[in-house]
Amino acid sequence: MGLREECGVFAIWGHPDAARLTYLGLYSLQHRGQESAGISTVADGIIRTHVGMGLVPEVFNEANISKLVGSSAIGHVRYSTTGSSQLCNAQPVVRNYWRGQVALAFNGNIVNAQDLRHELEEIGAIFQATSDAEIIVHLLARQQADCFHERVGGALRRCRGAFSALFLNQEGLLAVRDPFGFRPLCLGRLGDAWLVASESCAFGIVEADYIRDVQPGEMVRIRGNQLESYEPFGMEEPRPCIFELVYFSRPDSIVFNRDVNEVRHRMGRLLWRESPVEADLVLAVPDSSILMALGYSQESGISFDLGLMRNHYVGRTFIEPEQSIRDFGAKIKYSPIQSALKGKRVVVVDDSIVRGTTMRKIVKMIRKAGAAEVHLRIASPPIRHPCFYGIDMPTGAELIAHTHSLEEIRKQVRVDSLHYLSVEGLLEACRGSRDTFCTACFTGDYPIDFSELVQTKFAFENVPLLEV
Repeated sequence: MGLREECGVFAIWGHPDAARLTYLGLYSLQHRGQESAGISTVADGIIRTHVGMGLVPEVFNEANISKLVGSSAIGHVRYSTTGSSQLCNAQPVVRNYWRGQVALAFNGNIVNAQDLRHELEEIGAIFQATSDAEIIVHLLARQQADCFHERVGGALRRCRGAFSALFLNQEGLLAVRDPFGFRPLCLGRLGDAWLVASESCAFGIVEADYIRDVQPGEMVRIRGNQLESYEPFGMEEPRPCIFELVYFSRPDSIVFNRDVNEVRHRMGRLLWRESPVEADLVLAVPDSSILMALGYSQESGISFDLGLMRNHYVGRTFIEPEQSIRDFGAKIKYSPIQSALKGKRVVVVDDSIVRGTTMRKIVKMIRKAGAAEVHLRIASPPIRHPCFYGIDMPTGAELIAHTHSLEEIRKQVRVDSLHYLSVEGLLEACRGSRDTFCTACFTGDYPIDFSELVQTKFAFENVPLLEV
């Protein structure tokens, strides 16, 4: 199993077809979460919501979309990093409290979630779910400020962690990024309507224009046709997650004010400069590493070809034959093109190695298809440390680079040579420095203390706690 996406959020304020546009926006963010999807709209002071388990087109149809009336909406696609994969954890979270209704769509992890939950339970809070989002709603309900944005700010100041969040009620729409800016969030415009999304690729499908990023630590309030900006948090040095540019974000997005397509091409070019090799063919492990492989090919002059095909119709589960097929999981997802590989010295480019088990199976397939040599090039540094800021990443003991040297990994995946892009090379590709991005999964330099989350990562699930 590789890295898993986090969540995606989308919002629109001031458009008569808000629910359908949000549905389309979530389609473009489907890569960020495939477990559940939901949309909330507000009209005449009432929030209407539909959520369900599965992909966006599985959750929504004409009948339930038509019931989501209103000119303002927020939406969410989810992959669980905390909280189990159950309908009760699907978002947006909608709750009634003494000030009315509120809907919340949340992407991230709250590091001090367990302490906050225990504190709230001791004063009588009753939880219906296990996600961090519900903790925020309970904190919001206990705020005494008169203004909605001040209540939200007061609640979020209690939370330490990584988040981008959308709040919707009859008063307006709030979009908030944590002070470190770990997760992306951006603003768009469609006529007189304002849009907010995890990635700018969600604007293209509805023909909206990207305006700018929501800045780290910024709260944007949208009411009527007005946009107002606040800074509810103390000052921190922004440290956005560099893995958004390596893997999670779509290549047609602008993320952290950077063109993802250009960044990934640069990663491939720098990878060649760090690790040239004599070869006949460059191929990608599709789909996330295609741009990196193209960059490697362009810089090296070695031909690029589709040596591996990916089956895009693999569901979350599949039925395996009674008589076991070796490497079944890898084979149902990838298949080599023998005519492209036979007798060739092949450079395989991928974005990352997590456990190494899938890569070993891919290399085995490429060799069986007749490749003379296999050289593996990874367009990011070795992942040696787990993430606690919203990416579902294995514990340290399960990360192959945490427990093995470079030469041991090469032997484990059975390639002729292996090179990872250096931290310096990745930062150069991303036009940044060690102070610009969070590189904790590579370097172990965590911007926020993660010790509490180590205790809470599996707190509400029947999973044994592993050492990190």
